[in-house]
Order: sequence, then C-alpha cells, then structure tokens
Amino acid sequence: MDLAELRDRARLVRARYGELNAARGEHPWSGPDYALGLVGDIGDLAKLVGALEGRRHIEDAQTKLAHELADVLWSTLVLADCYDVDLQAAFLTDMADLEALIASALTTGYT
Repeated sequence: MDLAELRDRARLVRARYGELNAARGEHPWSGPDYALGLVGDIGDLAKLVGALEGRRHIEDAQTKLAHELADVLWSTLVLADCYDVDLQAAFLTDMADLEALIASALTTGYT
C-alpha cells in the first residue's frame, strides 16, 4: 500500500468510529480529540521503547510496539486529513530540508 491507500483506509476506520460514537450517543471526534489520542499513543510508545531497552518490563513489548506505531500512524494520517495537509509532500519537503541542514553542518564542521 502506498501513503494514499493508507490514508483512504484511515478515513474508513475514522468513519466507522464516527458510526460507533453515534450509536453510543457520544459526540463525533474532531481534530483536538485525535490529537489527544495521538499524545496518549505516543506515551504508550515511549513506555514500550523503554521496555525494549530494558528500562521497564512489559509483556510482549515487541508486538505491542508494532500496534502502537500503527496507532500513531493512523492518528497522524487522520490529523493530516482533518487539516488538509498533504502528508507525502510535507514529508518529502521536510526530509530534503533536514538533508540540506545535515550536509551544511558537515561541510562547515558545525555539530
């Protein structure tokens, strides 16, 4: 799957969550809700990375890490969609900027 296909899949799951929230009588999620969910997922991700580095014990941390990374990706795709961000273009621009910054630092000796 390419990034556009992942985005489309994320949209479908987002819509299904909307249906679930409506069935439960809960408000539909919006950007701030997804951002808060992302923050929670990143916290869980940090704990799992700590477990994989021997700083805490979490059963089946490697499998759980894959799950949290997928959650983070989903939230990121949904937020980009909510706010009309072309994530692929933004990523490519950011990587080019970082590569230029690193090349400049290596050339000038700045670290």
